[in-house]
Amino acid sequence: MTATMKALLLKQHGDLDALTVVEDHPIPVAGPGQVVIRVRASSFNYHDVFTVKGMPGIKVPLPVIIGLDMAGEITELGEGVTDWKIGDRVLVNPLNPAKGLMGEMLDGGMAQYCAVTAGQLIPMPPDVSFVDAASLPVAYGTAHRMIVTHNTIKKGDKVLVLGASGGVGTGSVILAKHLGAEVIACAGSDDKMARLKEIGADHVINYRETDFSKWAVEKFGKPQRRTYEGGVDVVINFTGGDTWIPSLRCIKRGGKLLVCGATAGFDPKEDLRYIWSFEINIVGSNSFYHENLAALMDMIQAGSLKPVIDKVLPLEEAAEGLRLIRDREVMGKVVVTP
Repeated sequence: MTATMKALLLKQHGDLDALTVVEDHPIPVAGPGQVVIRVRASSFNYHDVFTVKGMPGIKVPLPVIIGLDMAGEITELGEGVTDWKIGDRVLVNPLNPAKGLMGEMLDGGMAQYCAVTAGQLIPMPPDVSFVDAASLPVAYGTAHRMIVTHNTIKKGDKVLVLGASGGVGTGSVILAKHLGAEVIACAGSDDKMARLKEIGADHVINYRETDFSKWAVEKFGKPQRRTYEGGVDVVINFTGGDTWIPSLRCIKRGGKLLVCGATAGFDPKEDLRYIWSFEINIVGSNSFYHENLAALMDMIQAGSLKPVIDKVLPLEEAAEGLRLIRDREVMGKVVVTP
């Protein structure tokens, strides 16, 4: 008789009611080069909302267990796996080099067990919790690569973060402060603004009530074409859409616009005059790698990073957790403990 487990299953694309918690999903078996982990924590990203809805040009093999980010303990070793042992605590890099993303092109972390290629595993330091580790990969890993790997922020920089209350946003605020920047965080409610202050933001802006670009110009001066006075040094913009040109308007000469996504639209209006007139550097950053995730766990171990986690939910409430992400009602991450 096949052993079964609980899992959050997507059987067809649609709204969040397309997700079903089942209790009789087969527990995976480790194939060659794989391990099976007992998932102790898995976190949502906005990407999971797109997976549930369906994305043009991406054919998801349904049914699929969603959830990109996960951490847990190894319970089974497949043939040829020699670098790991049963009981090892591991964080999973969700990118499978051969098949694509966990939780999209193959089963992910919103289940009690998951089969993972051994090369995706990263050892967890002893004082890092499963919940904290599972919050890292897509959100904090992306922020770490964009800021630290690409060396885009230095001490004393004025850094404006759009979408600061989400996973990548909170990670960006924390890392920018860690590097000694003066951080301006934009969010959509007074509660989120207060919490951003708590995690280190120097200034907060309610973008629903205040034009962030005009605020930055009034606060730091109008960017000058002939000098390096006025404006902010860096804008972190992974929203796109109608925030693009306002972002360009408040960046100082020689400043940077960092881009790692486009949640509000990938084809915004453009104004090239700002880019050449103010010698703006647009720096793209894609994904994250083992070294980013290992460095972040080392920061947690050292006490210099505490991921911002809004809620920790049981698997039975996972769909509601994803709704909170979709409707932008959370600050930081939503983590599920299957």
